[in-house]
Amino acid sequence: MDFSETLKQFNRSDYQRDNFDNFLRKEKFSFNIPSIHIAGTNGKGSTTYYLSSMLKQAGYKVGTFISPYFYKVNEMIKVNGEDISDDDLFSIFEEYQKAFKKYDLSPFEIETFIAFTYFQKVDCDICVIECGMGGEYDATNIFEPILSIITTIALEHTEVLGRTLSEIAAHKSGIIYENVPVLLGNIPEEALNTIAEIANEKESPIVRIGEIASSTYLDKGIRFDYDVYKDLEVSSDAYYSITDAIIALEAVKTLKERFPISLDAIKAGLKTVDIPVRMETILTHPRLIVDGAHNVEGINALVDSYNRKFAGANTHIVFACFKDKNITSMLPRIGLAGSEVILTTFDHPRARTYDDYFLFVEDYRFENDHLALIKSLIEQYPDDNILVTGSLAFASLVKKELKES
Repeated sequence: MDFSETLKQFNRSDYQRDNFDNFLRKEKFSFNIPSIHIAGTNGKGSTTYYLSSMLKQAGYKVGTFISPYFYKVNEMIKVNGEDISDDDLFSIFEEYQKAFKKYDLSPFEIETFIAFTYFQKVDCDICVIECGMGGEYDATNIFEPILSIITTIALEHTEVLGRTLSEIAAHKSGIIYENVPVLLGNIPEEALNTIAEIANEKESPIVRIGEIASSTYLDKGIRFDYDVYKDLEVSSDAYYSITDAIIALEAVKTLKERFPISLDAIKAGLKTVDIPVRMETILTHPRLIVDGAHNVEGINALVDSYNRKFAGANTHIVFACFKDKNITSMLPRIGLAGSEVILTTFDHPRARTYDDYFLFVEDYRFENDHLALIKSLIEQYPDDNILVTGSLAFASLVKKELKES
């Protein structure tokens, strides 16, 4: 049985921590594995992948908690890159099932608790934990990290996290702990001021990333230099992946006394990891690329990366997103990467349908059946590029459907 079906009975969707905190106190639960905590609007997933891979290559037993999942809940909980088994997943769930119901936990709170319990059960050396949303009240924020990371700050989930960059930064800064270093990616000044103020209050050292020294596109992936590191490679074609890799590199440098990693392990860790639906080519004739960009900042990064790699290519963009996304800004920007943008939808309760695009259907073609649309583009344009984007859920669904068909 798919674990996601089991979780459907836990349908609480409000954003609060009281129930979870009460549950944790009742269970006397504490999480004591040395762990890195990662928050941010974009890039936290890729940073988690790179950092976990380098630690694994160095010989550590690494627990990774990442969200969302693409096909199965098991993907969220990994040890040394291997998903938790159904047996372990259901075993922990069944042990605490009555308490989960009693305290009316949300699916993400249950997934978080199972992950942390599993990592302790298998005795991980170190864990890399990605926040679900925000930071301060996120279900993952139940431990003191050895390093906090905030990758980016942009306007997203404003109904929960706040209407300004400063308010959102304050939420994400909830993972900063006293005297624990905080590593920052490319942060806008308004957000940076808020983070710096909170970090200074907690006497938490701030670590900043530097600039990419040089980069070269390969047939697959990118070679780059950064700081003292030469000839590093990532397998992704997304230029924005270099920034995520650099954040992971700075994390390694910050923790080198406690968790030393050799240069060979660093290089292997970056090169061998394939990050799903980040400018990922899943067909070559025509070239079909899936990318999970799902907000304005993500779309801007995708367009920059795409035009670096595929400048001049004739590109057909298939776009679908969730109802809460700012498509007024997203659609004109994604159009900079292609010759046409076609709107569509997919089977998800949050997905925009034709009615949700009503302000845009005069300017953009809409097709209700995304798979039929993509297949027709494949047949019509064998020498062109097709870019599928707008949502992580949509991009991963298309990847799955095309593999199966």
